[in-house]
Amino acid sequence: MAVKRNGGIPLDIDLIKWTRINKSAVERRASTLTKRRSIKKDWQAAWLLRAVSCIDLTTLAGDDTPGNVRRLCAKAQNPVRRDILAAMGVEDIGLTVGAVCVYHNLVKTAIEELGGSNIPVAAVSTGFPAGQISHRQKLKEIESSVKAGASEIDIVISRAYVLNANWRKLYREVKDFRDACGPAHMKSILATGELSTLTNVAKASMVCMMAGSDFIKTSTGKESVNAILPVGLVMTRCIREYEDLTNFKIGFKPAGGIRKAKEALLWLILMKEELGDEWLNKELFRFGASSLLGDIERQLEHHVTGRYSAAYRHPVS
Repeated sequence: MAVKRNGGIPLDIDLIKWTRINKSAVERRASTLTKRRSIKKDWQAAWLLRAVSCIDLTTLAGDDTPGNVRRLCAKAQNPVRRDILAAMGVEDIGLTVGAVCVYHNLVKTAIEELGGSNIPVAAVSTGFPAGQISHRQKLKEIESSVKAGASEIDIVISRAYVLNANWRKLYREVKDFRDACGPAHMKSILATGELSTLTNVAKASMVCMMAGSDFIKTSTGKESVNAILPVGLVMTRCIREYEDLTNFKIGFKPAGGIRKAKEALLWLILMKEELGDEWLNKELFRFGASSLLGDIERQLEHHVTGRYSAAYRHPVS
């Protein structure tokens, strides 16, 4: 699926100023997603395979090593055991994850290990996770990651601009990041758990899209509150509004705390109901996750055997 890249638009400060979110209404709508009848049997298996293809398989730990990243890349290319895929009759679909996400210093290792797999390498940048370095340093980080071969850059915004309602500075910051990314796609991490209100989440989402973000992302995974459905609802509706304004489709990436297959299904349902089937692919939707894949693989093995397996049967999950 070819998606026209977001070119950005001038900052519409009046639109941002008058954006308001009804928290109670958002929470009521989000709660309905958890009360749907569960997706079962072959349908569930198909949705879980789709979820696998949308995972940004991630390692962002202080003890990351080249060896860890090589193992992660091997898993990215064969995310579900071949015997499970064969039992499902889908061993020839070429299933891989959506991308591999690492720190800048391990981008080269990831690219070498992935070889000709066409799995993109994403690098976190701009002082991830806190973003508390100078603007010049942030731009240099982006440029270095792109030069190293990263085709996707996950940037973090300056939360202080949001908390102080300095939308012009936020717009200029993100626009500079987008320019530094060049051909690399840019995912803007809002760190929504640190933005105080859902109204701030909505305003930050719109500003980042106006500045040229290709994706908006909930969290770094390091905040006390990460990807939650009310925040996802607000962000997806902002994406829908931005498409109505500009005809650009923006991607969405929930990240942090998504560990179970049933949680992945809830996020896929949210995307389908709020944005439609066009967003149910890796071009417009990603999970930021490290342990999610293991639980999905366990659920798929249960689908074909009727038994749950131990976690050690699904390494690098």
